[in-house]
Amino acid sequence: MKELHIVCKVRKKRYRYISQISNKITPNLLKRDFKKDEPNIAWVTDVTEFRFNRKRLYLSVIQDLYNGEIKAYQISRSQNQDLILKTLKKAINPNEDLSKLLIHSDQGILYQSPKYRNYLKKASFTQSMSAKGNAYDNAVVESFFGTLKCETIYLQKVKSLSDLIRTIDEYIYWYNHERIKLTLGGYSPIQYRLMNQQMI
Repeated sequence: MKELHIVCKVRKKRYRYISQISNKITPNLLKRDFKKDEPNIAWVTDVTEFRFNRKRLYLSVIQDLYNGEIKAYQISRSQNQDLILKTLKKAINPNEDLSKLLIHSDQGILYQSPKYRNYLKKASFTQSMSAKGNAYDNAVVESFFGTLKCETIYLQKVKSLSDLIRTIDEYIYWYNHERIKLTLGGYSPIQYRLMNQQMI
């Protein structure tokens, strides 16, 4: 690896408190069933934070549990209601069947807000939320954030916020279109979805 100048970045283990308290806002309907046989049956969503020169940048994503595809994402300097609602609106395609859709998140205050919950209700989407203090209930999207950071900002120097935004944009495009997954038979998320659509 040294001769080829290959660097392996190992993620630090995070030890989290796991609560057994049930969710009083919305129950955990997903129940860690992270593999779906059809697209748009279950989406997971979350927000992560990036820091650069004492400035903060927030990335909100929605990921389909069918193929791991990032259905939509939104980048903002502020972690607020607009961030998650814009992400959700971007993910909604009027040409897709979303009649069975369940959207799972953690118990973040933004996902508990009446505005967000009412939007889901009007769209006839089912809401699901992780148990309090249990990150494993939303492990897929947490894993995506870890992979993104490991394969980008932990390995290269970011020079500015605009550089960071460009890096995130380029990575998500590459992740969806080109990054192969063994669990998808060696296809990227979008390749896998398109291939299976043609077979139907």
